[in-house]
Amino acid sequence: MSDILTPNFGESITSATVAAWHKNAGDPVAKGDTLVTLETDKVSTDLEADESGVLEILVPEGAEAPIGAVLGRISPLDGSSAAPPPSVPLETREKPASGPSSPVTGAPEQKPEKKTSSPDQTTSGKNGKTGKEASPRFIRKPMSPLRRTIAARLVEAQHQAAILTTFNECDMSSVMELRKQFNAAYRERYGTKLGFMSFFIKAVVKALQEVPQVNARIDGTDIVENLYYDISIAIGTDKGLVVPVLRDCDRKTLPELELELASLAEKARRGNLSMQDLQGGCFTISNGGTYGSLLSTPILNPPQSGILGMHAIQERPVVRDGQIIARPMMYLALSYDHRLVDGKQAVQFLIAVKNAVENPVFEL
Repeated sequence: MSDILTPNFGESITSATVAAWHKNAGDPVAKGDTLVTLETDKVSTDLEADESGVLEILVPEGAEAPIGAVLGRISPLDGSSAAPPPSVPLETREKPASGPSSPVTGAPEQKPEKKTSSPDQTTSGKNGKTGKEASPRFIRKPMSPLRRTIAARLVEAQHQAAILTTFNECDMSSVMELRKQFNAAYRERYGTKLGFMSFFIKAVVKALQEVPQVNARIDGTDIVENLYYDISIAIGTDKGLVVPVLRDCDRKTLPELELELASLAEKARRGNLSMQDLQGGCFTISNGGTYGSLLSTPILNPPQSGILGMHAIQERPVVRDGQIIARPMMYLALSYDHRLVDGKQAVQFLIAVKNAVENPVFEL
């Protein structure tokens, strides 16, 4: 018999919520099967069976378990060592909206509410009603730990920084031509595409080097200026926004950045990001253009002092050498902490990004 324990996610995390059991109580499981998904206020992770046997569930979905708590057990298939489970000192702070509670928590069973209908919902033939009960008007469910953290951090950013946004636009012709020219060779040589994000990461690094105030943060009454270039990339997942970090971007080539970004994006989609993947970034890039956004004002990722918003590429009329021509244009938005970064510096930073993207000289 083996216990399924809540793992230690890091010194700042004291508990995790059982997001989903992937097997039912009493199901046979094989070594390596995914048993349960846990969510904390920062990451989501799956636990696998370390041996074969029969699953016993002690903590239900929606319950919060402290680090080290026994979530369940795997008993031998022959039924030996099937001793009654000891009580687990676990306080459930989130429970499903209805249904019996876990025997671990000792909470009373919640009885389903009686459904009532207005006369218009049950009178057949009147107002086109068929006599069937009307569908629910809304669904209430608890916020996940990840969503609670996202909400708290967004409010914190608004309250603790003087956020201002400046805008510009970028001609994407040169980058698009390079991608068209080298994409096939990139796929063959590196097994990945040449995306837009790596160009913007390199452009941001160049701009941070030119305007170091944006690569700083306020700590009490001190200003801490970073001498490294770890760039956070916002990635949308089914469970919410996560912001993993690419390390030492000034030292990496475009293909190295693309490969690392693809790896982090896959880990984010699978919910396998670690605490190390999410910590230590000094500037953030968010690409709302992936979803069709034309313009936005991104919110800072504390304690960072700047975030760049990329947007959808659209052909728009622009003037070149006195002639109106169509160009693939992208609006850029830089939100920054005005307590630390002056407006002039913010504009210089955004123009540096624009120039680096429009005139790419990065190692391909």
